[in-house]
Amino acid sequence: MPIELPELPYARTALQPHISAQALDLHHGQHHRGYVDAVNARIVGTDMAQLPLEDIVRSSQGSLFEAAAQAWNHAFFWQCLHPRTGEEPHGALADRISRQFGDVQKLREEFNRAAMSVFGSGWTWLVQHPDGALAVVTTRNANTPLTGDSKPLLACDAWEHAYYSDYQNERARYLQAFWKLVNWDFVGAQLR
Repeated sequence: MPIELPELPYARTALQPHISAQALDLHHGQHHRGYVDAVNARIVGTDMAQLPLEDIVRSSQGSLFEAAAQAWNHAFFWQCLHPRTGEEPHGALADRISRQFGDVQKLREEFNRAAMSVFGSGWTWLVQHPDGALAVVTTRNANTPLTGDSKPLLACDAWEHAYYSDYQNERARYLQAFWKLVNWDFVGAQLR
């Protein structure tokens, strides 16, 4: 069963003006599709052809891992965004953020520092450790918390292809736009 490119959970124009339709076409339609196609090319005729994408990520290495992890990371990333702007976390998530970081603004500051420190390509994540504590972590290239003990809650793609068409080399401006689009309902639903 081939891995499918998931549809975006919103119209391609829904994230404007923060992320343009052109950027989504490039990021989702070209880059994400390329990762999915690469996974499918590598698993055809193997035992992995029947596995869900998460299992492929957890059990693969090399170029298959890189493609599968990028496909999974991107599918997760799209869920972390939503066209409703200006919302804040609420409920259990807001309580955890307050306990761990002090408030949402301090979380954003720590997350942005981490995202700005990613040299080259990678991801910034809000994760929940097995003990329930929240943390901001970065991963290089296609690496993902999915392969460890911590549960991903929020992802920000820090690869240049995520923001170059809208923000050129200005990752900080991209991060400002990212926070206007965070889908806090999705993030909260990931809590254990």
